[in-house]
Amino acid sequence: MARVVLKHLEKKYPNGFHADRDVNLEIGDGEFMVLVGPSGCGKSTTLRMVAGLEEITGGEIWIGDRLVNEVAPGDRDIAMVFQNYALYPHMSVYQNMAFGLKMRRTPKAETEKRVRDAAAILSIEQLLDRRPRELSGGQRQRVALGRAIVREPKVFLFDEPLSNLDAKLRVQMRAEIARLHQRLKTTIIYVTHDQVEAMTLGDRIVLMDRGVIQQVESPLAIYQRPANQFVASFIGSPAMNFIRGEIDQGVFRAAATNGESNGASVVAPAGDATMPNGVDVGAAMPNGPAVLGVRPEDLLPRSEAGGFGTVTLDVVEHMGHETMAHFALAGAEHVARLPADAAVQPGDQLTLAIRPGAYHLFSGADGRRLN
Repeated sequence: MARVVLKHLEKKYPNGFHADRDVNLEIGDGEFMVLVGPSGCGKSTTLRMVAGLEEITGGEIWIGDRLVNEVAPGDRDIAMVFQNYALYPHMSVYQNMAFGLKMRRTPKAETEKRVRDAAAILSIEQLLDRRPRELSGGQRQRVALGRAIVREPKVFLFDEPLSNLDAKLRVQMRAEIARLHQRLKTTIIYVTHDQVEAMTLGDRIVLMDRGVIQQVESPLAIYQRPANQFVASFIGSPAMNFIRGEIDQGVFRAAATNGESNGASVVAPAGDATMPNGVDVGAAMPNGPAVLGVRPEDLLPRSEAGGFGTVTLDVVEHMGHETMAHFALAGAEHVARLPADAAVQPGDQLTLAIRPGAYHLFSGADGRRLN
């Protein structure tokens, strides 16, 4: 096992595109670190630079106590699991798993033991004689995991390994990978665009946007205290509700419209409601443009307004375990997560309150957190 340290890591392509900008990150020995963000944010580029598959423009990569900038991928003591499995179609499962050891001239007896042990961990002992074409997607991913395990690397690298699987298999494989980490206690760097994977797997999450790290925290810390509006918008499903407005003497009041589009005011949706009472955010908050963020589960049905007022529901989704109530407010669409037995229908009027203290304030200028 080993810690991984990235110091001022940069990646700039010849066409001028800056994929990574001054990335500084320390991943602890045995830690499960998840890199997450939208497409093109730089997460996969970062992983590939750690693996040695992508040349760096600047900075340093340390694995353990060794600077690996100029070290070949095969000599970095890492194992990588790819999105497309990358299995050799003409080889059996056993041969695929043993291939890396064979290239390293590992003794045959040790190779046999490692492959059998990894197969037992992943419950694929009965598949060792099959070819990849005879396997399901989930089985192929287990083989890819097994091929990485047998190498007994210092660091595992995962590049969106579950994105080709269906929803049910993704849930199963998430649990498999979590159990694997608990058992092996090996450092893992895991790249995904799926926030659910990030939240359920990572000891910590690195959230990136346009090549820049936005926040590094535990999943719960990021969910509860996002560093800026981008982080708040990315983490959470359904997404956080955002209401543009102004803070004046400690009270947030919604704007008549919610932002602009192509220089023109946004037209308020049908049935739009306002926040007649405003929200008391404290006298310490600076006056000026701001964005109020409220997660759907923090909007509660109440007999009094409590800062939100009465809204007209336009779409209601009864999910079985919960109810999603959609409505328009201050020029934008929003959603409240209600109990499963909430007796509401489209067209109903509902008075909503914010759970005490459960709001987030962001600067209207640059999106940074204010509270």
